[in-house]
Amino acid sequence: MDWVTHIFEGPSYEGQYHGYNEDDRYWNHQQPSADEFTDHEREEIDYAIALSLSEEDWKGKNVIDHEKEREQTSKAQLEEDERRAKALLEEDRKRAQLEEDERRAKALLEEDRKRAQLEEDELLAKALQESLTVESPTRPGGNLIEPHPISPFSGLRICAACNGRIGLGRFLNCMDAVWHPECFRCHACGLPITNPEFSLAGKRPYHKSCYKENHHPRCDVCKNHIPRNGAGLIEYRAHPFWMQKYCPSHERDGTPRCCSCERLEPRDHGYISLDDGRRLCLECLDSAIMDTNECQPLYLAIREFYEGLNMKVDQQIPLLLVERQALNEAIEGEKNGHHHMPETRGLCLSEEQCVTTVIRRPRIGAGYPLIPMITEPYKLVRSCEVTAILILYGLPRLLTGSILAHEMMHAWLRLNGFPNLRPEVEEGICQVLAHMWLDSEIYSSSANDAASSSSSSASFSSKKGKRPDYEKQLGDFFKHQIESDTSTVYGEGFRSANKSVEKYGLKSTLDHIRITGIFPL
Repeated sequence: MDWVTHIFEGPSYEGQYHGYNEDDRYWNHQQPSADEFTDHEREEIDYAIALSLSEEDWKGKNVIDHEKEREQTSKAQLEEDERRAKALLEEDRKRAQLEEDERRAKALLEEDRKRAQLEEDELLAKALQESLTVESPTRPGGNLIEPHPISPFSGLRICAACNGRIGLGRFLNCMDAVWHPECFRCHACGLPITNPEFSLAGKRPYHKSCYKENHHPRCDVCKNHIPRNGAGLIEYRAHPFWMQKYCPSHERDGTPRCCSCERLEPRDHGYISLDDGRRLCLECLDSAIMDTNECQPLYLAIREFYEGLNMKVDQQIPLLLVERQALNEAIEGEKNGHHHMPETRGLCLSEEQCVTTVIRRPRIGAGYPLIPMITEPYKLVRSCEVTAILILYGLPRLLTGSILAHEMMHAWLRLNGFPNLRPEVEEGICQVLAHMWLDSEIYSSSANDAASSSSSSASFSSKKGKRPDYEKQLGDFFKHQIESDTSTVYGEGFRSANKSVEKYGLKSTLDHIRITGIFPL
């Protein structure tokens, strides 16, 4: 610096410079003494020394400041490192929290899925329960197992079929019980029921197809399943006595009925056709009376029945079996205008006529040679109030006998001087006698009594098999026909007459009718 240079130059003196040696560091000239400096020079030297000391002091302070700065920098770096470490820790914590949230979310989703599956199973089970009349199912071929009264949501499920524990898998909930899907089986085929819809019979479940095969009603005529109507319901007809079930269409398609028991002809076995167009079932054919000669023993038995009631008929009234055409012609020849049923099967005549009667029965059935029916005209002569009793041929013995007992009562009334009665009174009391005779035949105390009442039984004595049982059913049916008749003349007339006879007895009722022409009240 200039001022240093100036100081070290000092006053100007002459001398020689011999060079500078850094090791020796000395001037080759004579140094002035302190006394030789002036005051001004001393001041300048002091100032320079002070300035130099000040500069050294500044340098020392500057070193201290650098140390402090380094110290501050290190502290800031440490704080930054701590901040970054905290940031990393926070990031790790958030990542862990996110993973935990995801795990919980997955667990909730799994729980919701299981709950939804459980609800779906419950809805399926309810649908199964509501599809039918659902009772407690059973394992095929086994006994019913009472279901355990445990709620399906209680955590412990016991299968009502095998009594095994049901886990968290699929199960059926119906009929207040739970089931393994493989334990809920059809009672018919033994296979599991997997369809939401099934059918029941009693307390046993079935596949719909198995139920239809085993329990869907079949027509007794065509043997097919009875079809459903437009509303989806199974509609069929049934005979009120025989309970023969059949499709409603058979009432309109010309299916024949037995002229005796009124049952429709099944497709799998036919009825016998009689010469006048009527059809007769094989059961009724077994005891059918086919000609006049065959009916004479039954006629004598019914005369004895009347005699046992103190109502003996002394006159010898001809009894003739005829075809339907001959019977209709005889009805037209009557002048007294007696009331007749739409299908007349018997007639008490009081006019002289010529009637065609059946004198030899046709042979019908397997093992018999074909022998045609033989008829001949019969001239009726009026010797009393009754000229003859006509009965339709080819009817079972009990039906023929009940018709004969009815017509015999008409003859007894006329022969005993009863006045012309109202149709419901005369037909009503005649029906009572027919009903009484059926009672006596059905509840006969011994087979000998039944045989003595009609030697016609000898004509089919070789066919006894099921005949006695079926004859009793026929007798009950003919009684049922009389009792349930809805017509005013025959039905209401019978019920009024029977009520009077039960109350007053037959003789008193007849005496009252003779005097008043009506039933006693």
